[in-house]
Amino acid sequence: MAQTKRIALFLLLMVVVGLNLRPALSSLAPLLSRITQETGLSPLAIGALTTLPVLCLGIFAPLAPWLARRMGAEKALALALGILILGLSMRGFPALPLLYAGTLLAGAAIGIGGTLLPALVKRELPGSADLMTGVYTTALCLGGALGAGLSIPLTNLLGSWRLSLASWSLLGMLALALWWWHMPRTPRQLIATSHGSMRQLMAQPLAWQVMLLMGTQSSLAYVVFGWLPALLQVRGYTDAEAGWLMAASVMVQLVSALGSPWLARFSRDQRPVLLLVLGCIAAGLWLLLQADFRWRWLGVVLLGLGQGGSFSLTLTLIVLRTANSRLAGQLSGMVQGGGYTLAALGPLAVGVLLQFDVGLLSVTLMLLTVNAAAACFALLAGRNRRLDVDTAGHLCVR
Repeated sequence: MAQTKRIALFLLLMVVVGLNLRPALSSLAPLLSRITQETGLSPLAIGALTTLPVLCLGIFAPLAPWLARRMGAEKALALALGILILGLSMRGFPALPLLYAGTLLAGAAIGIGGTLLPALVKRELPGSADLMTGVYTTALCLGGALGAGLSIPLTNLLGSWRLSLASWSLLGMLALALWWWHMPRTPRQLIATSHGSMRQLMAQPLAWQVMLLMGTQSSLAYVVFGWLPALLQVRGYTDAEAGWLMAASVMVQLVSALGSPWLARFSRDQRPVLLLVLGCIAAGLWLLLQADFRWRWLGVVLLGLGQGGSFSLTLTLIVLRTANSRLAGQLSGMVQGGGYTLAALGPLAVGVLLQFDVGLLSVTLMLLTVNAAAACFALLAGRNRRLDVDTAGHLCVR
């Protein structure tokens, strides 16, 4: 009974924390047209605003294992939540530099927090880490949907897009309070019991394959978070309609984010299910950006199913491709650090294309090309292989 209660409490904490790791990104996209009108920022400057948090995810993610070793994974996650609250609050002030600085801090916090979660799940629930990854990934998707769907209503209610962006700090405060009082108290010596250095990890092709899959599929995800409402507005939708279409797509991600790890369990080879969800992304993007308007809801569903499944499966690969929690933490730092740095190129590229007034067809083809690259990396990363440490303490693939 005590063990069941501990697991239930840990899952609740994962869900509450996960809810905070996407609104900072998704709440910004529906407001881009209003921000542009009020501030006069160019499409390239707006592109930098959408790229900055994703770039910070990549830059700061490798700090997570270092922080976990020095202060414990639990306190490191609490620190990340505190930084997130600060960054979100800063976006509520009138000064334009604070909007960028707050977005930078929020991205840094999400990069650290998101990297710590797979290792914590692998440590606390090693027997079902893949399925539990699906649970907190579902929370990430729900947080993203809430950020996108409530962004315009909160702006109308509070009378300011700045207050709308800053209001998400309240959810962060709730998560920090719950995490601080109820976080697991695993003795430090139980966390780092394996060998295998980061240098050895970076010499493994399997680690790079998972990282490149993370980078390409995340690039599409953050284009959706940062630019989909604006792209839909180019097609003629209002800002509210575009925001709700994006929110609906992110909400659909809940289904595949939770279900994909279960499907992946039926086989030791995750390539078929990875290709399935990436195919859904390609179809969804085409239907939303190029097909007739009457196909928009099918596009919303397919895009949501594809992106929720691809993100959940890629995070699941971190725990499936490692033998213990320390390797999971190291791989998580490398995959999310390098992957999110690569992913930042997606929103930036869209901003550059729009700055030069390139047509929507060219943007769509660019996104489909990235999706095709993700499929190639999925064929490599989805194979049944696992990073482990041999008896001599050297990293190997089994």
